[in-house]
Amino acid sequence: MQTFTTSVIVAALSLGTPAFVQAQGAAPPQSEAQKQPAQSGTVIIRSIQVVDVKDLQPAVRSKVDEMVAQTSDEEMQSLRKSIDATPEAAAALKAKGLSSAQVVAINIADDVLTLFAKTT
Repeated sequence: MQTFTTSVIVAALSLGTPAFVQAQGAAPPQSEAQKQPAQSGTVIIRSIQVVDVKDLQPAVRSKVDEMVAQTSDEEMQSLRKSIDATPEAAAALKAKGLSSAQVVAINIADDVLTLFAKTT
């Protein structure tokens, strides 16, 4: 996969757990779990992986579910629009038979974009 660059605002839930990424200029989700300020800048993505939430360890799945419950419809729509605006991300989902409508969270670490999707 080719390297691509995207400008994002990353709002981290906590260390090692998924985060929401929204289009530049969009407000990050507001929640108690969000203790770190959002970071903005250019992120280089070298690969994309898609993970089904049901395949996560129970503790991580629980955090994702909690975060999703605290996320407004507008925030989720913003996340999904950002994914649709990134052809590489949309293609990775399509390759798994999924769409941005199923993505509930993402994580960016070590130049890897992970899209967390709920399939059921």
